[in-house]
Amino acid sequence: MKVSWFSTGVSSFVACYLTKDIDKIMYCHIQNQHPDSLRFLHDCESVLGREIEILQSRYKNVQNVIKQFRFVNGPYGAKCTEVLKKRVRKDWERQQTEPLTYIWGYDCTEKHRAERLLESMPEFDHQFPLIDAGLTKDDCHGICSELGIKRPVMYDLGYPNNNCIGCVKGGMWYWNQIRKDFPKVFDRMAKLEREVGHSCIKGTFLDELDPNRGRKSKEIMQDCGIACELALEGEEWVD
Repeated sequence: MKVSWFSTGVSSFVACYLTKDIDKIMYCHIQNQHPDSLRFLHDCESVLGREIEILQSRYKNVQNVIKQFRFVNGPYGAKCTEVLKKRVRKDWERQQTEPLTYIWGYDCTEKHRAERLLESMPEFDHQFPLIDAGLTKDDCHGICSELGIKRPVMYDLGYPNNNCIGCVKGGMWYWNQIRKDFPKVFDRMAKLEREVGHSCIKGTFLDELDPNRGRKSKEIMQDCGIACELALEGEEWVD
């Protein structure tokens, strides 16, 4: 069975669009996503001519995960990705009875991520249609425009991806941008960091962050999807 894990990013949509024989398109919904993400999802359904199946963790949002596990972000990735996306995917996989082939939205600049995924998930077959077609993320934005799909609003606000609002993997520029665009989200995370004693940015709590720190050009922030934190694959956590 050929399956794509949709992320509500432009690259994952184009990967689905290019692969005509997908059996299922799955999406793990998180309450921290911008509400426009579901609009984009439904627009993609219209173009693809099929339903995207929505799954959701019982923890529902990033704040619940951080409060439960007292962990924000670290060298092996973000706990919220493992709980809200990977664990949901693994639960779904355990219910399947036939071999799985996964379709991924890595673009041609992310071959290293694709190689890492192949090493981390050898039990499945994998396809990378954007890499095969030599497409970049900018190309994917262009394809969405040509198809009449308005891209998610987070891109229009200047963010490099459509991750959750207040992604814990963001750097100084990112969080200062969140401070401007979504001040309530910034304040909520700053308080939560102090509550659990851990910060999103290594060595800096958000309530200490200089509003002028950070440069967008210096920060590399990948799309947060099912394969976002492959280093956590196989880890077991107690809940």
